Amino acid sequence: MCNKPKVIFVLGGPGAGKGTLCAKLVSYFNFNHLSAGDLLREEREKPGSEYGALIEHHISNGTIVPVFVTCKLIEKAMQQQNKNTSLFLIDGFPRNKDNVDGWIKEMNDKTELLFVLFLECPIDTCVERCLKRGAAGSGRTDDNIESLKKRIVTFNEDTLPIIEFYKQQNLVKTFDSSKTPQAIFEDVKKYIEEIKK
Repeated sequence: MCNKPKVIFVLGGPGAGKGTLCAKLVSYFNFNHLSAGDLLREEREKPGSEYGALIEHHISNGTIVPVFVTCKLIEKAMQQQNKNTSLFLIDGFPRNKDNVDGWIKEMNDKTELLFVLFLECPIDTCVERCLKRGAAGSGRTDDNIESLKKRIVTFNEDTLPIIEFYKQQNLVKTFDSSKTPQAIFEDVKKYIEEIKK
């Protein structure tokens, strides 16, 4: 990778609208979009994957996959992207301090972090969205109230300190994601167009 890929981390609680926003940004700006969770799930399904069993073990136990595996998969996915842009939206990563430490160790020299896009959304709204998504059959298998409670605790205990860590470096841009998906997109689009000038 001669030109360092530029990275925007996209973080927010379950149901904050990360996937929806990323899809709109990809469609408008032609960015690359990588979801850490999707990469891990895809790798787990690959026959003969060297990490498959390890990923399966962590996913089935509800624990976080070792960060070196996630970084390897992200790096590999970056090298395989063939779009004309070197800008990557990385959705749902880093999730905890170990993820940040691993990223700094494995990827800091290979990439340039532009900023952390934080979708701030009231917990009630997040829960309502996930449950609605689950009821409509368009959500994830863990879009139910028991799993959501755990996911919210994990987000509050593990991911919010990451937002604070990057805030201290002046790298966090916060958006109100209780708005409609289109309104959030317009806000973020305006900000990205400003910094691209």
